[in-house]
Amino acid sequence: MKAIVLSGGKGTRLRPLTYTGAKQLVPVANKPILWYGLEAIAACGITEIGIIISPETGDEVKAKTGDGSQFGAQITYILQDQPAGLAHAVKIAQPFLGDAPFVMYLGDNLVEGCLDGLVDQFKTNTLDALTLLCEVPNPTAFGVAEVDKTGRILRLVEKPKVPPSNLALVGVYLFSPKIHEAIAQIQPSARGELEITDAIQKLIDLNHKVEAFKLRGWWLDTGKKDDLLEANRLILDNYLQSSIRGDVDERSQISGRVEIGEGAKIVNSTIRGPVSIGRHCHIENCFIGPYSSIADGVTLVETDLEHSVVLQQAKIVGIHQRIVDSVIGQRANLRVAPQRPKALRFMIGDDCQIDLA
Repeated sequence: MKAIVLSGGKGTRLRPLTYTGAKQLVPVANKPILWYGLEAIAACGITEIGIIISPETGDEVKAKTGDGSQFGAQITYILQDQPAGLAHAVKIAQPFLGDAPFVMYLGDNLVEGCLDGLVDQFKTNTLDALTLLCEVPNPTAFGVAEVDKTGRILRLVEKPKVPPSNLALVGVYLFSPKIHEAIAQIQPSARGELEITDAIQKLIDLNHKVEAFKLRGWWLDTGKKDDLLEANRLILDNYLQSSIRGDVDERSQISGRVEIGEGAKIVNSTIRGPVSIGRHCHIENCFIGPYSSIADGVTLVETDLEHSVVLQQAKIVGIHQRIVDSVIGQRANLRVAPQRPKALRFMIGDDCQIDLA
């Protein structure tokens, strides 16, 4: 069995962060979102993984993720030159996939647990498609499956006004090679894309074996800021282990589960976990509250921070109001302006959102 992981797209819902980087590389608990999926796939014993990349961010994904050796896998990069749909991604990956069954995993998803149960059901029942589903409170916002009592999928509906169920498509699929035949028989949708839901529906119409696997844990699509913060909270809650490898002075107080990377320096600060702090950070005269992740090379001075994600090499100095529920981008610089008259001064890019007290 092989796998393909989708890491293209423009990430419009996470702008301005994704103007300069791939949304799948935005960190959650100081690890790129993409890597959680790669780890889950490798944990099932699947070692041949194709990553679908876009022209805009493909080089960054390659440089960050490498050849797959850190995951115990071999990665092949497959360029999708235009965002023409998930089924189109499968189509261009066919030379890599050959006649092998495969997992398809959307790279901006976070799913609790491993994929062993899906793989076992797919193999045991000799299926042509298996889709991971999750109960959601707002099914009109998702692709939704209608499922019979045996777990067989009857039909798929994309963002229905009247949902046949509350079971949303999570973005993790297993396919036999028959999916290639189905994709060859579908047409682009109204938005000009080859939809994977149409290809799965074609398998159903041709009486191939298509079943559902209901997720028992949590699932998050990390495409929006609040979803990213919630993912950060869940990962810190469920997986963070205390590890202090940096330098913490005697005036600082550390409580709860806190991870501090090598070369980090904590001076006269209070840190209440769960908190993840990367390597070579400088944190001085600060309060860092729960559910915060601070990436490598960040400087925080005279700052209170809680339930926030700060990306690499950002600098926040002298902000005397607590920062909460925030995502601060790479190399961002927040400071109190020294000039008079006292006023707010901004240089703000497209799609930023700033809430002032």
